[in-house]
Amino acid sequence: MATGQDLDTLVALRRVRDRMDREYARPLDVESLARGVHMSAGHLSRQFRLAYGESPYAYLMTRRIERAMTLLRRGDLSVTEVCFAVGCQSLGTFSTRFTELVGVPPSVYRERGAPFRPGMLPCIAKQVTRPIRNREAPAAPRS
Repeated sequence: MATGQDLDTLVALRRVRDRMDREYARPLDVESLARGVHMSAGHLSRQFRLAYGESPYAYLMTRRIERAMTLLRRGDLSVTEVCFAVGCQSLGTFSTRFTELVGVPPSVYRERGAPFRPGMLPCIAKQVTRPIRNREAPAAPRS
């Protein structure tokens, strides 16, 4: 059974994760997230990784890439516009992380779209359009 301190830490971590989910497009860094829950940045990073299996930065980037996938599928924004709309400050970092998680560069994803098809059940569409974490995306076949 978790002690009161462990439960308090888990509650604080959940608040941090909820904030990243809500404010993914805003400039967020570990220091400001940690201040918001009265922890040091190092302690937050260690506890977050222990609880969720990835760093706060990796979690935030995954949220941003998920939103970017949606915006790119719409097709009305350029890759650069999408990059800044989801809160990334560097097009290079955005493109690299997008490719790691999705398996293709954002420009290719925008052009080809996702394997989503109209009429697909929402639960299946969510699964096939979700980025893969921990750099597990297979490399796209060369055409």
